[in-house]
Amino acid sequence: MKRTLAQAVVEINQTASRFESSIVIITDDKMIDAKSMLGLSFTILNSKSFKLEIHGQDEADAKAAIMEVFLKNSLPVEVNK
Repeated sequence: MKRTLAQAVVEINQTASRFESSIVIITDDKMIDAKSMLGLSFTILNSKSFKLEIHGQDEADAKAAIMEVFLKNSLPVEVNK
């Protein structure tokens, strides 16, 4: 069964909310907080590629979890250093 973009938005939001780290999705000229459902909805539905900036105490775990969600949903993503 193919997952919908709406399901991807919910999963990204729920995953991001589990972590204390700041998780920002950068696409085109926008920076969106991954913990913002409204911002995520607009970003995921209207963009083709994504960059992540993750900073905080649990950033390694957050990065692994968020990358897994993007890949599972076939969304192209890279992580800024």
